[in-house]
Amino acid sequence: MTRHVDVLIIGAGLSGIGMACHLSREQADRSYLILERRTAVGGTWDLFRYPGIRSDSDMYTFGYGFRPWHGTKVLADGPHIREYIQQTAAEYGVTEHIRFGRKVTAVRWSGERGLWTAEALDEQTGETETYTANFLVGCTGYYDYDQGYRPRFAGEENFRGTIAHPQHWPEDLDYRGKRVVVIGSGATAITLVPAMCRDAAHVTMLQRSPTYIAALPAEDPVAVGLKRVKAPVALAYRVGRARNIALQRASYQLSRSNPALSRRLLLAAVRAQVGSDVDMRHFSPSYDPWDQRLCIVPGGDLFRALRSGRASIVTDHIETFTETGIRLRSGEELAADIVISATGLTLQMLGGAELEVDGQVLATRDLVAYKGALLGTVPNAMIVLGYTNASWTLKADLAAEYFCRLLGHMREHGYTRFVAVPEPGDIAPESMMGGTLSSGYVQRGDAVAPRQGTRGPWQVINNYFRDRALLRKAPLEDGVLRFTREPATEPVVDRPAAVSGG
Repeated sequence: MTRHVDVLIIGAGLSGIGMACHLSREQADRSYLILERRTAVGGTWDLFRYPGIRSDSDMYTFGYGFRPWHGTKVLADGPHIREYIQQTAAEYGVTEHIRFGRKVTAVRWSGERGLWTAEALDEQTGETETYTANFLVGCTGYYDYDQGYRPRFAGEENFRGTIAHPQHWPEDLDYRGKRVVVIGSGATAITLVPAMCRDAAHVTMLQRSPTYIAALPAEDPVAVGLKRVKAPVALAYRVGRARNIALQRASYQLSRSNPALSRRLLLAAVRAQVGSDVDMRHFSPSYDPWDQRLCIVPGGDLFRALRSGRASIVTDHIETFTETGIRLRSGEELAADIVISATGLTLQMLGGAELEVDGQVLATRDLVAYKGALLGTVPNAMIVLGYTNASWTLKADLAAEYFCRLLGHMREHGYTRFVAVPEPGDIAPESMMGGTLSSGYVQRGDAVAPRQGTRGPWQVINNYFRDRALLRKAPLEDGVLRFTREPATEPVVDRPAAVSGG
């Protein structure tokens, strides 16, 4: 039998749980269901289990706008974030709306029926299930959960040690007293180094090129201060969130408008942290600040690890792996028992599901994003993609609010369908992610990411304040987003229990 709901959400991570909570909070009075491939809530935060795993954005802005984060740490660890998402789902009655262990393999829109049909594989039984919905929301994030980006290294077959990728951390990996080399310079690498050096004999961070790194206090001073004076939790969260959004945006704008000054400030702060024994060339990127995502270290933990001598940093290229380590282009050889390939993500949209509209298979890279939330020519569907230059959740929250606005507007006016229609010339050649960052994973993701727009609501500029006005206040009927009143065919269904939106 077909299972039917008003809104079908794919993914029970940060975005999917947030979307479901907004449907409940806004009393959208729409039935909904979440299909989640994993066996637990959390998405990224259920998948990644490497040592020291933590957010790379401050928790005042990484937490949901509607549910305060109660901790005082600037960056929270993975288990606490996972717990926060799980508790949010439970508090809003979302957990009972989730079907776990379902891998969505295809989503198909029928204009004749006015319905989305999703095919999902129950990975435990091997059976394929069918779901229909009036609206589809993709909350799968933008990377492949099965495969991280793992380049093949010359000579790696000769290495007698262990090579692991952080995305699939081996539960039995014992690095106590071992020599570890972490390949990479992004957020994962700078998290692993201080976390592993507590027990490893030595940890070396091997990078081809440096990344901008900024140290922040481990504890948020605003959160600590407001907690000390016993300010109401909701008020403290709003104050801290507003402050951090403003600081985040100001830092980014400074980097864009005066990159030379921003670079001097960032490097001066690093120089003060690492001391005179560490060569600053390891922290001096060739690109401008925020051409790639800025990495944050709470309490300067990476710098402390380097100063202690338990960790070191090397900037060079790999020539080949050897039996006992890695030989670099410079001729230096790094001895290693374990090598961690913290080399990044492989981008993927809709969890790899095939997208079809009226019999035509569509590639997401050929579509253009409308207001950074809808896909041009794709009816009754949203894809939630957070910010690349700020906290993911800021955009995810706005997108969910916008979706609820759309549903309310449609109910008020008797509409059954919406679709954003681009004009010739609205689609730019670069991806919607390529306009802000030059990171490797963004460049690799050009093959799957939706396109950037050339004007108006098609342009994705990753600005929270602009998006807040655009998604919360701007008219819904703008001549680009079109609404119709075509009836949907009611399928013969086996309706899931307890799926009301309230």
